Amino acid sequence: MGWWCDGVRWAPGGGELVWRDGAGRERRSALRYGRELGFRADGERRCGGVRGQRCPVGAVVGGRSTGGQCPDCARLDRSRSVAADTVADDPQPYTVYLAWFGPGMVKVGITAEARGSARLLEQGAVVFTRLGRGPLMAARRTEELLRTALGVPDRVPYAAKRAVRAALPADKRERAEEVRELYGRAVALAGWPESLERAELEPVDHVGVFGLAGTPPVTGVIAELADGGHVAGRLVAAAGPDLHLECGGGSVLVLDTRLVRGWELDRVGEDHGAGVTVPVRDVGGVSGSVQDGLF
Repeated sequence: MGWWCDGVRWAPGGGELVWRDGAGRERRSALRYGRELGFRADGERRCGGVRGQRCPVGAVVGGRSTGGQCPDCARLDRSRSVAADTVADDPQPYTVYLAWFGPGMVKVGITAEARGSARLLEQGAVVFTRLGRGPLMAARRTEELLRTALGVPDRVPYAAKRAVRAALPADKRERAEEVRELYGRAVALAGWPESLERAELEPVDHVGVFGLAGTPPVTGVIAELADGGHVAGRLVAAAGPDLHLECGGGSVLVLDTRLVRGWELDRVGEDHGAGVTVPVRDVGGVSGSVQDGLF
């Protein structure tokens, strides 16, 4: 019986790859920087289902879909989603935060207080600070107030996060500077809901957890998997859903694990060595294209 990857799950201590089999059993493997990682995709990519439950029809989905779901499962997933604004009656407290992904890129957002920093790790936030806590709708109103008044978005595309990740300052205090400045502007604003309790400025830095200190620059991004295609390399860093793999020949490729969801995976034999046989988008940084020989 095969295993399917369900992506990366983050906790303050690090990340894990989640695996499920056809019987619904789950196992997890910790991300260890410096270790080899390799697999081969087999067959067709099937819908990843909803919240641990497999798609009832096993629908085939496209290789470039980061959602990895058929339309029916995607609608069901979003029908009870805070992020999609389809839940307004959740009684648990929520946290409003500022997240920094790299120079010039900050967003405002909310997350359930019980989740701690997990949501920020899942998004690939390099630095974040909490702004306040309170009921869901008060947190939502505060998020909208800050988005409008500070001119910061509430969503940032992963491609943009990857681009600024290459320019992170080495100094921890410098990485927190934009968050500090925006925090000062945020708490000075009028119009915060009375039910939202303010939080002290406490920047949290994830460079160590992500393994990003001193890592080589990314040269390409894996665009999709395909039947029989393999990916193999040394894991050097990870942020959000992205794994940074050193794949030989001077190439460091990003694998968005959302593209892996729904594929049945097998181990890659040692005879394959490091490298990939799937489409890659070149982002420069080495002589020649990392796509050479793939098409």
